[in-house]
Amino acid sequence: MFVVEDLSKTYSDGTHALSDINLTVAAGEIVALVGGSGCGKTTLLRLVAGLDQASRGRIVVDGETITAPHPFVGIAFQEPRLLPWLTVADNVGFGIHDVPAAERRERVIDALARVHLAEHAGRWPRELSGGQQQRVSIARALVARPRVLLLDEPFSALDAFTRASLHDHLLTLWEASRPTVVVVTHDVDEAVTLADRVIVMRPRPGRLYETITVHAERPRDKLAVGFDKAKRRVLNALDRSLKTSDIEPPKTADAGAAHWW
Repeated sequence: MFVVEDLSKTYSDGTHALSDINLTVAAGEIVALVGGSGCGKTTLLRLVAGLDQASRGRIVVDGETITAPHPFVGIAFQEPRLLPWLTVADNVGFGIHDVPAAERRERVIDALARVHLAEHAGRWPRELSGGQQQRVSIARALVARPRVLLLDEPFSALDAFTRASLHDHLLTLWEASRPTVVVVTHDVDEAVTLADRVIVMRPRPGRLYETITVHAERPRDKLAVGFDKAKRRVLNALDRSLKTSDIEPPKTADAGAAHWW
């Protein structure tokens, strides 16, 4: 599990990006962060990944405070960010050079097999489709066997069919090892499809506004009444988060309305 305690972030230009974030994510849980532009979703993810430093507060993963990039925590970005001069296999193994060569090869083969790209190990990134490149990015995040996997809008640039396919793929990967997953998304359908909890943030500065728990077995049926009710509950919270002028404490909504039936 990981815990965010009293976290705030103010940039050197005075921008107050995050204020008083307190969040506990259980081991194996999938949490989606949604919110309007400027609410600090990506900033929060970067802090958890150790790519930036908080102005106040701390982030603890399995009892260890995160102050820099850590093998406990893997991240995949909106763009695959593959190195064009490296093969697919070398891209996946790029971040684990401290692992002995034989083990590194084994891990890379396993990670590519998990995303169904083992046969593309020797190809160049330019030879892959957008969806395949994103799968390589996820394999690269998984190869270090992280306890926490962070996803920053990893499917937003893809067409709807490919995105839906990768949702299924991600959940299959998650079932295999049950890492804790935090995904940033602007897509409410995506949030309700993937997450155990959807956390709505509000902007200026970024704060937690409302938490909606989704009670449903996976895979989730988007045509079910419960899916639509959960989606509308998130949309309603998003709408209120952008209209509320004063600071409110985070709310928790146990989405009984989000049961599938």
